[in-house]
Amino acid sequence: MDKRNFAFGKNNLILIAIGMVVVIIGFLLMTGPSTTVDHFEADIFSVRRVRIAPVICLIGFVMMIYAVIKKPKED
Repeated sequence: MDKRNFAFGKNNLILIAIGMVVVIIGFLLMTGPSTTVDHFEADIFSVRRVRIAPVICLIGFVMMIYAVIKKPKED
């Protein structure tokens, strides 16, 4: 199969994979104990879950968009 038929180059696929890993890390940072009817968990409003994790997810999504838009190098 000819390499010119592929939409993405090797670097594009690596950047997409890195972006996916960053998004997964962001979602993992959002996890934690939940509030129930009997017990209120104040950790649901922590800085890590409300500010840091969504920013990390956003960075991962931007990385993936850049990887899709970036033109692959011609050999």
